[in-house]
Amino acid sequence: MDILIIGIISYLMGSIPFGLILTKLFLKKDIREIGSGNIGATNVLRSGNKIVGYTTLILDILKAVIPVIFVKIYYIDFLYLASLCAFLGHVFPVWLKFKGGKGVATYVGILCAINIYFGIIFGLCWFVIFGITKFSSLSSLIASISIPVYLIITSNFDEIFFFIIMFVLIFFTHRENIKRLKNKEETKTKIY
Repeated sequence: MDILIIGIISYLMGSIPFGLILTKLFLKKDIREIGSGNIGATNVLRSGNKIVGYTTLILDILKAVIPVIFVKIYYIDFLYLASLCAFLGHVFPVWLKFKGGKGVATYVGILCAINIYFGIIFGLCWFVIFGITKFSSLSSLIASISIPVYLIITSNFDEIFFFIIMFVLIFFTHRENIKRLKNKEETKTKIY
């Protein structure tokens, strides 16, 4: 019974569409009609309001941190289940006909909750790639693969399967970005 409750609560927390809620509340706009139409923080930044964009980012991170930290403390055996469910909630939210964000901010929350060093590695990698290319999507893809690579280098194979699955999911959510990158049509992002 615990496994079901943890899975459902983690999914429901992950599925809160903060990007949509905040843009409707403060900008009187539907984020699904702006830029890429995505509900995530990167697209909210494209709305032109950095405060709403960064608030979305923080809340999308926290909606994973809260359930994953709770499970880490009280139900450690279900840590990866809670993490996966929170991520899937963001990508496939029940409230929006299962059309959500790409999951990167939520994944950052998962990384920080599981092991803060994973979050730091991801963040450093993301900022280096972004500093060079200005492509949020490419930065996210390379930063996502950095965690399995780090685990291989450090011979920590206990967790690697989960992080490979997460990379595959992020690769899947970025498939349109990958096509645009390949065709040199991807939009660069301003984060400040």
